[in-house]
Amino acid sequence: MRKRIHLITLALKRCRIYVLTIFLTYWISCIAGIWMSHTGNDFALLTRDKLVGHAMQTDQASIKYQQGNNLSAALIDFGANLFMGAVPQTIMGLGIVIPYCSAAVQGWVGGIVSVDSAHKSRLTGFKSAFYYFFVLLLQFIPYSLAIGAGIKSGVDFYINNKIQGWRIWDFRIQKESLIDLGCVYLLVVPLFFIASCFEFFSTWNI
Repeated sequence: MRKRIHLITLALKRCRIYVLTIFLTYWISCIAGIWMSHTGNDFALLTRDKLVGHAMQTDQASIKYQQGNNLSAALIDFGANLFMGAVPQTIMGLGIVIPYCSAAVQGWVGGIVSVDSAHKSRLTGFKSAFYYFFVLLLQFIPYSLAIGAGIKSGVDFYINNKIQGWRIWDFRIQKESLIDLGCVYLLVVPLFFIASCFEFFSTWNI
């Protein structure tokens, strides 16, 4: 157990700059989205209505939640965040720059849903504001960890193959990078589960 904790600590230390820059990207773009939606920007509000309306009709987690099946909603949301959100963006980390673009869009979307269907702020009451920001924090942390570890692998991949002379038959991801990815995901998986459970079971979702 102690050895596993040590490996996770080392992995986080090696990935920290990429994790932190992704985390900042999320929050900067999120604040931009909050500002745009709260100042009545038509593009932000129309996008918000389109995305939320589509999710209410097609997103299985939202549908289960509306039906009162909170556990199913949380499990579906957990799986979607992990397998359809984090894992693909971790792989995109090999492109180094690409995940910053996807994180910026994702953060912006998180910002524009700070208003409700009537375009009234969800931040006026303490409970609703706390719920909103805490859900974002619980989502942004594991996403930042997963994507940051992916970017670190991409940087290692670039540096190593630059040294090797970019010979296609010698392309490989370093063992250390894969170990770091595995260690980081030991945190990512439970953090996503906690985030989904809070989102769908919290009584502060008003």
